[in-house]
Parts: sequence; structure tokens; C-alpha cells
Amino acid sequence: MAEKNIVFTDNATLPAIGQGTWYMGENSRARPKEVDAIRAGIDLGLTLIDTAEMYAEGGAEEVVGEALQGGLRDKVFLVSKVYPWNAAGKKAIAACEASLRRLKTDVLDLYLLHWRGNYSLAETVEVMETLMQQGKIRRWGVSNLDYSDMQELSRISGGKACATDQVLYHLGSRGIEFDLLPWCQQQAMPVMAYCPLAQAGRLREGLLESSVVKDLAHAHRASTAQILLAWVISHKGVMAIPKAASVAHVEENAAASKIVLSADDLARLDNAFPAPNRKTPLDVV
Repeated sequence: MAEKNIVFTDNATLPAIGQGTWYMGENSRARPKEVDAIRAGIDLGLTLIDTAEMYAEGGAEEVVGEALQGGLRDKVFLVSKVYPWNAAGKKAIAACEASLRRLKTDVLDLYLLHWRGNYSLAETVEVMETLMQQGKIRRWGVSNLDYSDMQELSRISGGKACATDQVLYHLGSRGIEFDLLPWCQQQAMPVMAYCPLAQAGRLREGLLESSVVKDLAHAHRASTAQILLAWVISHKGVMAIPKAASVAHVEENAAASKIVLSADDLARLDNAFPAPNRKTPLDVV
């Protein structure tokens, strides 16, 4: 049965489906619609909002900041991510402060290293601890780090305080199930799945047009996208952060959290899209 809420080690409780903002903020004409979508999602319980300084070079953060005006900030768990070349020392502090300004808030609930760069993990952990001491962030984590990276991180002083690993994960990309996901589950470390419906292209179309996925969608009176979301959050400790730039899309995503896939449903999906039985490179987009 799918977990409907995900609990962090410090007992913060989040919905299993949140809101991603990749590609938001790139078109000023779309901004009102994007703001409305985020607000609608909050009303529907999608209170985890994920963004990054990379998305539209801060534009997505500005959209989120606008959406949270009027007293909504305290209702959400706000996540942003730092470029790897900003992920240490004064650069990290300046980057975090710039994100806070764009988001119109004084603290992030979670701040992530977007991907690994030239700074050592130890340098990033050190500045994350500084940002916490300064009250600018409440927790820190990482994104796009594979199993070996997480082992290295866990051996660093303070590294075990990492709150999450945000990685690409969907029915057509199951490589994390070989080692990374089981390890995170053992550590009670939540995993955030980005691109839970796959990126645009043939793979996404293949998932949405799969006869098995279509059959399950019909049986559950759901859309194929909802079945794919329900599959992602059926895994222990995994939350999904799909992007939705319209109110209708947000409503569809929120409804997916109510779908419970049976053991037979999961077995059919597993047979159609099996997980790799060996180590594979971490998928990143």
C-alpha cells in the first residue's frame, strides 16, 4: 500500500506527492497560470514545493515566491537547490540569500546540493551547517548523488545529517532500486523522485501508452499519468514531485495519492517494466 505521508528523521511529515517547478518562470505570460497552479496545489494538500536557483535562472523561485504571498508560506515545506559551483563558502551563503529574496521568505525548509561539482562534499556539508546555524535553512540534503556518493557523504563529519536524496525515478528508470533506494530506506532517509512521469519524448510516450498502464488506469478509473504517480509513491519512503503548470494538472496529480495499487497491479507493472538486476549508472536529466 502506498505511503500517503513521508516522515523525515526529525519527524517533519510531508505529502507523498508535492509540486515541482522545473520550466516554470521562463515565460512571463504563463506566470499567472503557474501561480494559480501552485496555489491550487497547496489547497489540495500538495504542500511540498520544490524549486532551484537553476530553474529559469531564479525565475521559478520568483513564481513560487509570488504564489506564497497572502499567508501561504507557513503552509508549505519549501525546498530549493544550489548550483554545484555555488555550493561552498561565501558563494553558498550568497546563493542561499538570493534564493530567499526571490522566494520572499527568510528560511528554507530544505536546501539541496543540485548535483556534485568541484567542491568537496565536506566543504558543502560545512556551509550547510553554517546556513542552519544562521537560521537560513532548517535542513539540507542532496540531489543526483548515487549510492557510492552517499556512502562517501555518510563518512564525512556531519554527513549523516543529510535529510534526503532527490533523484530521477519513474517506472521506466528503476536503477536506484538496485542499491541506492534500499540503502536510503535502511537509513530512513526519504527519496524525492523528480520526473516521476519521465521527460517528454519516446520513453514518456511509451509509459503513458503502455497497454498494462492503460488497463490499470481503466480499472482504477484514473489516467495513465495517475497510475505512474501511484506506482512511484507505492515505494516505501519515496515522494514524487511532478511539475504541474495548470490547475487541472494539479488536480489530477493530487487525486493520484488516493490510488492504491494492489500486489497484482504492481506485479503486472513489474513484469512490463522490470527493474535492472545489476548496477546501472544513475539516470540524470
